Amino acid sequence: MIAISLHEIAEAIEAKLIGDGTVIVSGSVETDSRHIKAGSLFVAKPGEVTDGHEFVSSAIANGAVALIVEHEVSSTVPQLVVKDSVHALGLLAKHVVAKVKALGQLKVIGVTGSNGKTTTKNMLREVLSTAGEIIAPEESFNNEVGAPYSMLKIDEQTRFLVVEMGAGGPGTIKYLAEMCEPDLGIELKVGLAHAGEFGGIEITENIKAELVEELAPTGIALLNFDDERVMNMVSRTKAKVITFGLGGGSDYSASDVAINLSGTSFEYSTPDGTKSKVNLQILGEHHVYNALAALATGEILGVDRKLAIEAIEGMTLAEKWRMELGIAESGVTVINDAYNASPDSMRAALQTLAQLGRISGKKTVAVMGEMAELGEFSAHEHDAIGRIAVRLNLGQVVVVGKGAKLIHMGASQEGSWDGESQYFDEISNALGYLREMLTGDEIVLVKSSKSANLRFLGDDLLKEN
Repeated sequence: MIAISLHEIAEAIEAKLIGDGTVIVSGSVETDSRHIKAGSLFVAKPGEVTDGHEFVSSAIANGAVALIVEHEVSSTVPQLVVKDSVHALGLLAKHVVAKVKALGQLKVIGVTGSNGKTTTKNMLREVLSTAGEIIAPEESFNNEVGAPYSMLKIDEQTRFLVVEMGAGGPGTIKYLAEMCEPDLGIELKVGLAHAGEFGGIEITENIKAELVEELAPTGIALLNFDDERVMNMVSRTKAKVITFGLGGGSDYSASDVAINLSGTSFEYSTPDGTKSKVNLQILGEHHVYNALAALATGEILGVDRKLAIEAIEGMTLAEKWRMELGIAESGVTVINDAYNASPDSMRAALQTLAQLGRISGKKTVAVMGEMAELGEFSAHEHDAIGRIAVRLNLGQVVVVGKGAKLIHMGASQEGSWDGESQYFDEISNALGYLREMLTGDEIVLVKSSKSANLRFLGDDLLKEN
């Protein structure tokens, strides 16, 4: 973070300052005392399990020069007392981003969508880093704590700030967008992820649209041309609209998409008529959309096209447990995509598996667990996924966990199968079945929401018995 005095911080976050206001915070802003180093500011955040106020002494011992607290504590360093430390973290991020933007160099890119945010964020990091210093969140730091935490890592040399914006309900993306004031907002997809939690896909659309609604007239809304609900947002933004997609009519487009076990390739077309071949090492047609969004952003922000393509082609992994490809000693190919799952991403992953099976001639095995947070849509969507697996002519379906049982039932009812769909309550039993069944000539997709814990089963399949 930029060096900043406690007097200035206190004013920015509306805090009561206890102690020396001339003290300068020259290090990072941390909510975890274990990450504190000399010059850091510690934010004592109450949590579901532990309360950050209990770790004040540890933070000070590790080098914290000041504290943000919700009540006065015994301390040898100055403290900033606020009503809500998470809100204060957001206010501080807003102040710091505005201060750095005023220097004239920083461009802020906001990214949202029901699927693909983290992959697109990682691709943006690679593309934009070819043109200047960039801050992008680690993992999925995209909520009211993780997003400002990432924002506060910028300094005077930062040229690009990427902010991943997850939806936690109405107003949550608006809150993050007001905090960082994006120059460019990317809308990837409006799908059923969180629809059960929010009350319907229409509400999800409204929440996602909060990003482009907050863009200034001088900003740019980069929209997925192939998603009808995303394109509904054209009338909801004051910003200039630029589109990307696989179909005709978009400003930045991909055609001739091809997938094999080495990755995904496509021809990339830009508004000036230039066409370039792109060879991703990442599997899946759905990742082409993420790549288009990242490459288009690079073009808009002045990144050299050749360098941008080389950067994105150099990525060997979208993110851990996201279409992560591995080959076991037995020869079994494992695609571990069990960090997130929604009906849209599940369909896309199954389609990729089916394509790879046709190309390679290998037997296809889909190991699937629960898609979380679907609410009233859960039964229908799990049943539908089982039926889609049959229609794609997959060789074997293995369903794990009670929350996913309707996938098995849907598959069993869709086709006259005899053992092609197997159901297991426990991961260990499913793993045992797979170890016994697999011969080495299969492609295995492991797909579920994080809460189902199938990502570890995917890892185990790559190990020896």
